[in-house]
Amino acid sequence: MTHPAPVDMAMLEHALTSVFAEWVRELDLRVLEARVGEVLLALPVTALHVHAGGVLSGQTVMAAADTAMVLAVMTQLGGFRPMTTVQLQTTFLRPVPADARIAQVRARVLRMGKSLVFGDIQVTHGDDVLAAHATTTYALL
Repeated sequence: MTHPAPVDMAMLEHALTSVFAEWVRELDLRVLEARVGEVLLALPVTALHVHAGGVLSGQTVMAAADTAMVLAVMTQLGGFRPMTTVQLQTTFLRPVPADARIAQVRARVLRMGKSLVFGDIQVTHGDDVLAAHATTTYALL
């Protein structure tokens, strides 16, 4: 029986502060859990990311989803490798209200090929209320 290699949490936390654009860092994402091919992030719901309707903005949700998937891919690769988002298809199912305080973003690698990676992302809040679902394709550069 083989056991998957442990995920380097420090590597993921460092990536959040060094790999992504400065405005993405302002999302203040935190790694809650990680295993090979999967990460769970905490996304604080702050006034900066809540729009006039009193809910978390879709742009924030999509940026967090994209970031989570890059980290999930990194867990498979063992570190950062340049990649680009080819497709990010997001369905918004329910709003994340401003008083939710925290949303959770779970990204899973579904398949990793030589040059393309396919993934699935779920954004939840409260008692696992599904707020958004995304599918992604990334090109490894």
